[in-house]
Amino acid sequence: MIDFYTWFTPNGRKVAIMLEETGLDYTVHPIAIGGNVDQFTPEFTKISPNNKIPAIVDHDTNISLMESGAILMYLGEKTGKFFPTDEKKRWQTIEWLMWQMGGLGPMLGQVHHFTRYNPGKDAYGEERYMKEGKRLYEVLDRHLGDREFVAGDYSIADMACWPWIARHNWQTIDLNDYPNVKRWYMAIVSRPAVVKAWNIPENDQPLPIPE
Repeated sequence: MIDFYTWFTPNGRKVAIMLEETGLDYTVHPIAIGGNVDQFTPEFTKISPNNKIPAIVDHDTNISLMESGAILMYLGEKTGKFFPTDEKKRWQTIEWLMWQMGGLGPMLGQVHHFTRYNPGKDAYGEERYMKEGKRLYEVLDRHLGDREFVAGDYSIADMACWPWIARHNWQTIDLNDYPNVKRWYMAIVSRPAVVKAWNIPENDQPLPIPE
C-alpha cells in the first residue's frame, strides 16, 4: 500500500496518473496548499522536507519520496511500466522528464502567477513568461511532429508534461495553434486513468477539452 500526499495541481496529477495507470493500491491524503497548515506539520515535513506535494510513502519497501519526477521514476522501476528498460529509450524518457521539470513546469507556473493570479501588475513579468511559455509549446509541438508520444511510447515523460498542458486555458494558450500538441493532448485525455486522476483528490476543476 502507498500513502499518496497530494493536491489537484499539475505536479500532483502527474503521480495520480501514474498510480492509476499502474493499478497500484494507494490511499490519498489531501494536502491543501497555499499556506495551509497541512504543509508545515512535523509529520508532513518528515515525508517532504521541502513542504511540497506530491509525496509518497511505500509501505512495501519503507521508502518515502518527495519530488514528482523522482516518484515517477520510482514507480516506473517498481512496476516495470511506462519507464523503458532499453537504454536509448530510457534516456530519452529521462531527458524529456527533466525538460518538463526544469523548463515546462517552472515556466508555465510563472505564467499562471503573472497572467492568471496577478494580471496587470507586472507587464514585464507577463511578457517574459508568456514568451517563454509559448516557446516551450513550440518546442513540444515540433518534437511531436514525427512521434505519437514524447519519448516514443506512452511513458512517465507524457504523464509529467500533460498536466501542465492541461492548464492551457489558464495560460491563455489556444491549442489549435499547436496542432501536434493538441493531437497528443487529446490522445492522453482519452485514457480512463487520466480522467480519473484529474479528480484526485476530489475537486471542481473541469477537465479542459479544446475546441
